[in-house]
Amino acid sequence: MKRFLITLSAGLALVAVSCGDSSTESTVAPILNDYAGATFVDGITNEYFPFTPGATWSYEGVEDGEVERIEVIVTSDTRVVDGITTVVVRDTVTLDGELIEDTFDWYAQDSEGNVWYMGEDSKEYEDGEVTSTAGSWETGIDGALPGIIMYANPAAHMNAPYRQEFYPDEAEDVGEIIETNATVTIGERTYTGVLVIREWNLLEPGELEDKYFAPGIGVILEEVVEGGSGRVELLSTTLP
Repeated sequence: MKRFLITLSAGLALVAVSCGDSSTESTVAPILNDYAGATFVDGITNEYFPFTPGATWSYEGVEDGEVERIEVIVTSDTRVVDGITTVVVRDTVTLDGELIEDTFDWYAQDSEGNVWYMGEDSKEYEDGEVTSTAGSWETGIDGALPGIIMYANPAAHMNAPYRQEFYPDEAEDVGEIIETNATVTIGERTYTGVLVIREWNLLEPGELEDKYFAPGIGVILEEVVEGGSGRVELLSTTLP
């Protein structure tokens, strides 16, 4: 899936968060954005998605007493998806040092600054062997369509559910912007002007996650708010 992080069953230490009121899944039909009308540019410059080649992020959580690490890197590779040149981002997940997921995500930015999610090549591992490629999809193949992963102007799209990916019956994630100026403290660092996006999968009702994006940094925190428990926090980042 498009998310860098995966749902955990146990949380880390408490993080102070100040943001808008919580909401549950909306009954409003999610917007499928006008992909056909978009024009695309080279690279990604969105302040909440600073995907410059060479940028890296490291995250950590705990699952059933085991340490989970997520490493994200913006590669220097590109991939043409449905005629659009995309940026290739790799994220890997390890559990107590053992690889359990390896994904290549494909993103593209339009001329207005919106970032589109164009597909992914995802593999799950067990004992060093690939056990599943479920969730992999590509725009233009088998009915799959891209979604908006980050708006150029999030404040203009508050409380309006929108498609983040759309591969019928396989990948149907939805987002809703619930706060644009939150304050989040992780360890000794406090982030301001944080964007909060609530996400859910239409194929898995009852499960909600909130993602927190700091301007100029990207994802700093993900936490489950309904249908489970868990959180993953940013440990470090390198931004060229």
